[in-house]
Amino acid sequence: MKTLYKILAVVVVITAGYGCEKELSAPPKNAKVEGNTIIDAPTSQIALNGAYYNFANATNIKTGWQWHQILPSTFAGYIGYGYGAGSNESNITTGNSGMYWEESYRALNAANGVIAGVTALPDAAFNGNRKKEVLAEAKFIRAYAHFKILSYYAEWYKINSTQGVLLRDELSTLTNILKKRSTVKESYDFILADLDEVIANGPAANPNHYATKWAAMALKMRVLINRGGTGDYTAVIQLADNITQNSPYVLEASQQNLFRVAGLTSKEVILGVKPQALQTSDPYSKTRQYYPGASSLYVAKQALKDLFAGDPRQSWVVGPATPYQQYSPNTYYFAKYVETGTVPTVVTETDYVLRLTEVYLLKAEAIVRSGGSLADARTLVHTIQQKGGLTPANAPYAAVDAAATPADLLVQIYRETSRSMVGEDGSEWMALLRLPFETVKVLRPTITSQIQYIIPVPQTEFVYNPQFGEQNTGYSTN
Repeated sequence: MKTLYKILAVVVVITAGYGCEKELSAPPKNAKVEGNTIIDAPTSQIALNGAYYNFANATNIKTGWQWHQILPSTFAGYIGYGYGAGSNESNITTGNSGMYWEESYRALNAANGVIAGVTALPDAAFNGNRKKEVLAEAKFIRAYAHFKILSYYAEWYKINSTQGVLLRDELSTLTNILKKRSTVKESYDFILADLDEVIANGPAANPNHYATKWAAMALKMRVLINRGGTGDYTAVIQLADNITQNSPYVLEASQQNLFRVAGLTSKEVILGVKPQALQTSDPYSKTRQYYPGASSLYVAKQALKDLFAGDPRQSWVVGPATPYQQYSPNTYYFAKYVETGTVPTVVTETDYVLRLTEVYLLKAEAIVRSGGSLADARTLVHTIQQKGGLTPANAPYAAVDAAATPADLLVQIYRETSRSMVGEDGSEWMALLRLPFETVKVLRPTITSQIQYIIPVPQTEFVYNPQFGEQNTGYSTN
């Protein structure tokens, strides 16, 4: 593992030199290495773009965000594999240990390299507040990566658990690789401290494939709703109000238009992942993975079609049945991003990290969980449903009105979160797991233990980092 981390450090230095406004993988203007990579404001921007390159899990051909769409939705029961069901579809998670781990730690290392290099520069090397902004953007990437690891490899739902995140707050070298995982509380505290700094110092305006203070507020809402501690739900509501009242973002009039036409030009997108220049011609592009043309096919399952019963969005989110029913019965083309048969475009290849829709739905959930007005929460959910073309005559809309208790309304908020956010960045999966365990088992019968909420830490971590500590409960280190 020492050799692996040494290679990783070199890769980060190289990729930190990549990037520009038009294309994440454009050749660097400055190829200096190690401590000399960041020598002034322009090279700090190049390094920051390299951190975004890692955040997007990119190559020079395409971004690698599709697993953010597929894995959580598969765990939730809505997306599957078109050529035969995999173990993920039954919530058997032992085979996913490296899925987000390596990607997240590459992004962390790149962000920490930027933070170290920029911190060492004098303030006078930057115009205005740009030094603080660069540091804030790098810390957003660090917070996002740590939270991804917390959400999938740590007992995030147990604040007193020792099974938290292996926090990385500096560029990895041979002298600091060995490290123990932190507790869950320490993990939350570290992530929130980074996000608070981004909110204080991050740019208010940026192209929406770069981070802003508004993106940090939205991500902080995700973190707090999961932690669910004293005052957290009130803070979620306050953050939502700040975003909706003061930010430049507005809900898209048509959800279908957002994914099929507008893409990153939509004023609803708080943070997205911009495709690489060559991505639309890649034979293994995301678009081709949702419609035959690549070696894999990811499909909508019957549960997703059923979720949209009585909902006009079903007609464009769930496509026709695939011709591979003998391998994966009761599956349909997943058409949220691309009309069946459409060739890849920049819009169909775009990915979405944070949208204003989620802000509304998280606020609704926080209102219910904090003992607030159910009527206010329903209004927020209906606002989102109306953007999807629903009226009181539609069954999902009526179900929200009929939810007379907090418990019932939380289930309806989960259902609307799944309809609105399926196949994006895991909101539907996390919303499910925030429900009481007995409710989770009813909604997703393949989950019989909270062990299935998270996946095992990769085995190599225990072999080459003996200080890491314990494996996640229910999983073996052998």
